[in-house]
Amino acid sequence: MSDSFSFEVLCKATHHNARRGRLHTRHGAVETPVFMPVGTVAAVKSLDPRDIMATGARMILANAYHLMLRPGSQLVAQMGGLHRFMNFDGAILTDSGGFQVFSLADLRRITDHGVSFRSHFDGALIELTPETLVEVQEDLGPDVAMVLDVCPPGQAARDKVEAAVARTTAWARRALDARKRADVAWFGIIQGGLFEDLRAAHAAELGTMPFDGFAIGGVSVGEAKEEIEHIVRHTAPLLPHSKPRYLMGVGTPADLVRGVAAGVDMFDCVMPTRNARNGQLFTSHGKLVIKNASHRESKEPIDSACDCYACRTFTRAYMRHLYVAGEIGYHRLATIHNIRFYQLLMQRVRDELERDAFDPPAHLERLRCPDRQSKVSAS
Repeated sequence: MSDSFSFEVLCKATHHNARRGRLHTRHGAVETPVFMPVGTVAAVKSLDPRDIMATGARMILANAYHLMLRPGSQLVAQMGGLHRFMNFDGAILTDSGGFQVFSLADLRRITDHGVSFRSHFDGALIELTPETLVEVQEDLGPDVAMVLDVCPPGQAARDKVEAAVARTTAWARRALDARKRADVAWFGIIQGGLFEDLRAAHAAELGTMPFDGFAIGGVSVGEAKEEIEHIVRHTAPLLPHSKPRYLMGVGTPADLVRGVAAGVDMFDCVMPTRNARNGQLFTSHGKLVIKNASHRESKEPIDSACDCYACRTFTRAYMRHLYVAGEIGYHRLATIHNIRFYQLLMQRVRDELERDAFDPPAHLERLRCPDRQSKVSAS
């Protein structure tokens, strides 16, 4: 395990599995539950590091697969690692890129040794193994790195999921054996598809390995929303209590609320940044579509309950004008707002957990979501 990373549970909810915690990284403390904006290629789209920090985000996600292909992990290492390369003072988690590789169904080949595929940049043949992904991510130098796993489709047959679990376990052991840097924390990834027994068995097996944290993987890959929620509720409490729990790539505001109630500590998703660029803004009164004609003469901010730069400075009318005119400045302002909305949501959740007052149905009502949270029970 890393000598530069630790996690502490500060308090736990009385009536469900939610907990308030703190990650200690070599780039500072990160309060949990936490939402990590996605900066796939060491950049959160349209934002610079000052913008990111101004939203309240203290941890972001980058993608080792993309950075390996361009500009190359060795170049990043020469520049002093990801933090110096992008001049970001917060914590960084790198995803191995396993999901991206395995989504290239017609372009990749999986064996017990690893996975080979054609680069989507130049068509060059690339082979990834658990060992090469450790080397790549140690070149990048994040605070937290993810091992290479096998991510089966959401509706995969049981035999396919069993094979993915077995291979993911073998690759996890190989990744742990390949580590050289003591200052990078490593998370294992739990697979098992929609099969509760496979999820439980995999959580038990990986839970005995010296990982610094654990992720719930293989969700949001074609399953129904209710199936995702069920698997998260089932799996999260099975993971070691003393280690952070990370739900990969799932992140509507309602997903975050339900995930926290299930016992998840860490989240990431492209939704706030992608939706911002597409004209969909999150507000305390639900989703706002900025191009709608109703905002053409509005002097209101995007959300009067938000304290971000966009809401403090500009009207909906101006934001709509920027969007309709195709001005690039809209992307930055909208992204700042959506990420700040997510950070404020997490801040409220953390504050409520400290008072043992976290009320998932109330949050879901404010978010105008159907209340399926009654299915969550304490373990």
